[in-house]
Parts: sequence; C-alpha cells; structure tokens
Amino acid sequence: MLEIITSDAITARHGFFTRKGGASSGIFAGLNCGPGSSDLSEVVAINRARVADALGVGHDRLLSVNQVHSPDVIHVTGVLDGRPRADAMVTTTKGVALGILTADCQPVLFCDAKAGVIGAAHAGWRGTRDGVLEATVAAMERLGAKREDIAAVIGPTISQTNYEVGPEFYEAFTDDDPENARYFANGKGDRMLFDLPAFGLSRLRAAGVGHAEWTRHCTYADPARFFSFRRTTHAGEADYGRLISAICL
Repeated sequence: MLEIITSDAITARHGFFTRKGGASSGIFAGLNCGPGSSDLSEVVAINRARVADALGVGHDRLLSVNQVHSPDVIHVTGVLDGRPRADAMVTTTKGVALGILTADCQPVLFCDAKAGVIGAAHAGWRGTRDGVLEATVAAMERLGAKREDIAAVIGPTISQTNYEVGPEFYEAFTDDDPENARYFANGKGDRMLFDLPAFGLSRLRAAGVGHAEWTRHCTYADPARFFSFRRTTHAGEADYGRLISAICL
C-alpha cells in the first residue's frame, strides 16, 4: 500500500509520497520514482504508474523535470517533451500532475484554489537561496494566481538536527544577509546545523503567500519511510532512491 502525506491547506489532489508501497528492491527498496537513479528503469516506471493511479492521472501525465538546483520554472500546458532542465513547474491544465523528486531537499507544493493555478518546486539550499520559491510564486501570478490566495506546503525534508554544514556554508549565508544566522545552531567543533525548512518557510512568507507550512517530516531520521541522500552518503551506499511529491487539478 502506498503511504501518502497530505495537507488540509491544499485543496487540489496532491501527495507527498513516502517510500512505502513500491516495487524497487535493495538500496532502492520501495517507491523509488527517480529515472536518474541506477535502479531498473522498468521498476521505476511501475512505481511512477502507481503514483499516477493514486492521483487519478494517466501514466504519461505524471510529469517531472531534470532538476539542477536552479531557480528556473516552466509553464506546463501538456505532456513535456523529455525532461527539461528546471526546478519548478506551474500549470492551469487539468489532468497533468506536477512531480518533484527529492531525497533531503524540500519538495514544495503550491495551490491557488480560487484561480485554479498549481505549482511544484524542488528547493534544496541552493535553489532556495537563489530564489526558486519566489520564482514559482511569480510564475503562478502570471497565470492569474494571487499571492495572498496561494497555499504552499513543504513536504518531507532534512531537519536541522541532521543537517550538519561547515563554516564556509554559514559564512556564505550570513554574507548574503546577517539575519540568516538565525537558521543555524551550533554543532560539534566548527560544524553548524542548518534549518532548511525554516529558511524555506521564511522565503515563502516574505514572498507574500497566504499560507505556508512544513509537514514536519525529516527524511534523514526515518529510513523506513524516506530516502535520504545524506544518510546514503554516510552509509557509503552506491546510490539512493528518490521520493516523489505531486499535485494536479
């Protein structure tokens, strides 16, 4: 059985899917939806088909992009031609699901129910810092959405307790804005702990969205439910699965 995390703030069909209920095995065990992984492509296709079925869209209508940690957003009007390089999508088209792949980064789903505009963004530290969330809101606005009517929900992502960074990371953020120091806590030695979801929420709220929340699930801390790039790295594994979060009208 698939396990799907949802938010009452989003009225469109959506879900932050965990790794449960998939066909993959080994280090990818569960619902690995990443075509960029080294998992068997036919098994990834089965997993993605299960997600499409759960959302009530055709298997070729579950869309995802080639995510590159950019602030780039594409306007989706139908089936994509391949997997364009971008990190967010927006649409007013019914019957297509906007899918974001993550394994510690923030999956963010957006909905303006009044205007019938939805969006989805992949927001790691780099994309969030470079403005992918604000760019998604602006792209929705161009399709008729109003910022104050947009609900934005951050799904399972790595929490501050498990996100250790070095002093150069801290310095880069505080060079941008000294106020960014509030997203860091002291770790061991010269290490710092970065609060990615708090940073994402602050950017969303500053952008003027009507509602912003985090589901409060940590990918690193719960291996039974979530894939995690950092956990895989610490374990010395060769690859990792990708979670999918998706929304459709």
